Amino acid sequence: MQELGTDRLRLRQWQPQDFDEYAALCADPLVMRYLGGTVLERADAWRHMAMLAGHWQLKGFGHWAVELKQTQAMIGRIGFFEPEGWPGFELGWTIARAHQRQGYASEGAKAALDWAFNHTPQQQVISLIHPENTASKQVALKLGERFWRNAVVKGTNVCVYGIERGEHLNLS
Repeated sequence: MQELGTDRLRLRQWQPQDFDEYAALCADPLVMRYLGGTVLERADAWRHMAMLAGHWQLKGFGHWAVELKQTQAMIGRIGFFEPEGWPGFELGWTIARAHQRQGYASEGAKAALDWAFNHTPQQQVISLIHPENTASKQVALKLGERFWRNAVVKGTNVCVYGIERGEHLNLS
């Protein structure tokens, strides 16, 4: 797993000591309202964190733990997801509520998107966003993604935003 850095963030490998912060993030109903709408119990949060870490082993990409450089606090996750049957190479972001609206999602997701187009053969990246999640739609637009279509993924209505490799080159 390659580590990424921005001015304020470190996107890094998952560590066991991340679990308490990750479990708290997954237990926050306001954070989870657009991610399936159900909070995760600690045991489910552990399995989810392990799945995120294992995605790297199986696919060569995945979600990084997001750490604030200044404090070393783990504040969320940003990265890629494409399990069996998924509609595409998805870039996603989840930031703990105390750290939202500070530009961390956009900052980290831009670094991740740059990594994808410079280190993988992917020709396009999508983001699946709950129709009511205006903050994530704004992040997608800042990344140069645009609305492609509405879809249903695993029984959930989503807006599919996306960007092609050539479009990304025009933004850099």
